[in-house]
Amino acid sequence: MPSRQRLTPAARREQLLAVGARLFAAHPYADVLMEAVAEEAGVSRALLYRHFPSKHALFAAVYQQAADQLLADTRLDPADSLVEQLTQGMDVHLDYFVANRNAVLAANRVLAGDPVIQTIMTNELDALRTRLLAVLPLADESAREAVSGVLKSWLVFVQVLCVDWLTHETCTRSQLRDVCVGAVLGALRPLLPQDPAPDWPPQGHGTGA
Repeated sequence: MPSRQRLTPAARREQLLAVGARLFAAHPYADVLMEAVAEEAGVSRALLYRHFPSKHALFAAVYQQAADQLLADTRLDPADSLVEQLTQGMDVHLDYFVANRNAVLAANRVLAGDPVIQTIMTNELDALRTRLLAVLPLADESAREAVSGVLKSWLVFVQVLCVDWLTHETCTRSQLRDVCVGAVLGALRPLLPQDPAPDWPPQGHGTGA
């Protein structure tokens, strides 16, 4: 066990979240024990449970922190093309999914019916949809409602497809990203006053490694 350090409550919570994030990324949810979290953090189980009363509570806090960071790292800059914005957002999320495969599968498979975890994911998807709506050229409120519905369905599609890819990896990462980007561009084209990506798909599309 690492030597114990005296930390403020806020700093201790951040330390425990970091340890929890590492363990949930490295191991399936069922294999992560609170005793192991306490040991790696160099704290007593009593102190760990004072901050997080259960493994579920710790996982929920870890996943909420990850969702917040993903939103912070996803840039939607109107100065960039829509394809650039979508590609950057997909890359940010795929980086996290690959590095934290066990945690993502836990949230989407093991805890699929858990209302706390589902709320975290739903809130992130809603925030992404709102930010995408803000950078798209919408003709009127009717178009906004139609595009909002498309984006809501697309974000769920991406979530399901990425979780399936983490399980089976039936295509390359580049192909997965391009499928997701291409899907939303195709769905948006009939609803926008101008083609949001006239150069998509790029030459050589479909040959990514």
